[in-house]
Amino acid sequence: MNLKRIFGAILTILGIVGMIYAAILFVNSPNDNMNIKSLVTYGILGLVFFMSGVGLVRTTKDE
Repeated sequence: MNLKRIFGAILTILGIVGMIYAAILFVNSPNDNMNIKSLVTYGILGLVFFMSGVGLVRTTKDE
């Protein structure tokens, strides 16, 4: 059981969820009043979690 790979997979899934939530906020927001702060926050956090999770899974070697 490799904990680094499991943690990397969890981070990747959280990143995907964050980016999907940001996309849903972007699609469902009206044109005149868009909440930019939450959209950017969820998008950036999702991207950071996704990239760190993929990097952790990629660089962890099997034992």
